[in-house]
Amino acid sequence: MLRVVLVILIFISVTFSKTTNEEVWPRGESLITFLNKQHIQKDIYFNLSKTDKELCSEIEAGVAYQIMYDKENHLDHVLIPISEEMQIHIYKNGEKYILEIIPIIFESITDILTVTIQNSPYQDIIETSNNKKLANEFVRSFKKSVNFRKLHKGDKIVIKYIQKMRMGNYFGAPVILGAFMKIKYKKAKYIFQNPSDGRYYDINGRSLTSVFFKVPLRYKRISSKFTYKRFHPILKRYIAHLGVDYAAPRGRKIWATASGKVIFRGRKGGYGNAIMIRHSGGYKSLYGHLYKFNKKVRKNSWVKQGDLIGYVGTSGRSTGPHLHFGLYKNGRAVNPSKVMSYSKKTLSGKSRKKYLKYVKNLKKELNSKIETKEVQFNIKPFKSYYSLDRNTTIKS
Repeated sequence: MLRVVLVILIFISVTFSKTTNEEVWPRGESLITFLNKQHIQKDIYFNLSKTDKELCSEIEAGVAYQIMYDKENHLDHVLIPISEEMQIHIYKNGEKYILEIIPIIFESITDILTVTIQNSPYQDIIETSNNKKLANEFVRSFKKSVNFRKLHKGDKIVIKYIQKMRMGNYFGAPVILGAFMKIKYKKAKYIFQNPSDGRYYDINGRSLTSVFFKVPLRYKRISSKFTYKRFHPILKRYIAHLGVDYAAPRGRKIWATASGKVIFRGRKGGYGNAIMIRHSGGYKSLYGHLYKFNKKVRKNSWVKQGDLIGYVGTSGRSTGPHLHFGLYKNGRAVNPSKVMSYSKKTLSGKSRKKYLKYVKNLKKELNSKIETKEVQFNIKPFKSYYSLDRNTTIKS
């Protein structure tokens, strides 16, 4: 569907000299305030399903989105990412506007980056790949096992990773499949991401991810499970639910799933009263539809795993008392049920046997990039989205 949308955008832009901008979603902006600024009827939001209204609350400040105006400077199309999988599409159909939530089409590229240390791993990865998020993920994944201050000039880094590309630019956080550092006078250090749980482990199956999550409340049942994109056979559209809904009585205590810093406390669109906590390892947790907050928990305060943060309610777009619990890794929604079920410090039994078999070949592949001539990074992101004629204006 989105490929068709992009083709239409290109055709309209070329034919009718329309202007396409890439803009950044401002802090404090909601979809309602955006619609007001664009003079678009708010019914396109209020007529959405409960689930889609909640998804519209997933827009994060700082995300890049594409917007197209017609020759009279009225909004014609806009694509606003709400995750690495889904986006809001608003477009004009006659005299009315339509809002739908559709999948993001992107290309996933698997590559191996070889870097020789000259300054620091962070700086050298950025200079070699122009990928700041890859540098962040590498440093974050190795910080528990390597003292970066003791590295030497000439030490080697090899990273095998998956990177999404959207409209010619890096999109979303890279996924490091495996990496190692060849350090002078020391044993090589390895990390691998376990396909079964998405967590980092060393070569022996010991966890390098320090965050271990716990279910944040006592609940009656799971009323809505996590799903990225489920195509509804009757409605003929995608419906996503980027979290888990735990049905529980109004006033039931909610605890912090893990230790971290409170980065949001207040009203958050369809989530009503909500709290967001930043944890180590690139994780964030979201707690929505609260009845009230623990008065001691405020923005920028630190909480420990198991601390009381609020109480179950029905605030926001909710049909009954429940907790909407979302978990994010590097800005990408992950399934909380899956992550919490694999919160182990060391793999054992069948899980460990499967992991060791997986990393055996991956280790050989990483080592081969040091033993042979270095392979240089060759993905070059670019800013031009389309080939357009001289009448079309692109702002980025």
